[in-house]
Amino acid sequence: MNNSADKASITLQVNGHAQSCPEGTTLPQLLTQLNMDPRLVAVEYNGEILHRQFWESTVMQPDDRLEVVTIVGGG
Repeated sequence: MNNSADKASITLQVNGHAQSCPEGTTLPQLLTQLNMDPRLVAVEYNGEILHRQFWESTVMQPDDRLEVVTIVGGG
């Protein structure tokens, strides 16, 4: 029984809550999975602000800590 749909999942912290995702998930994929618009958020990754140019190459790892903040316009 080789079931490729059973991809291993990892657990990480997003805004202080445990969140699971498949191994190999990139940051934009995770944001989409969480119903967040990647164009409208800023991300702190393991204590550091992660610049958008690195998002596609950032693969989620077990026990990563993310803080995701929605950018709100106004005045």
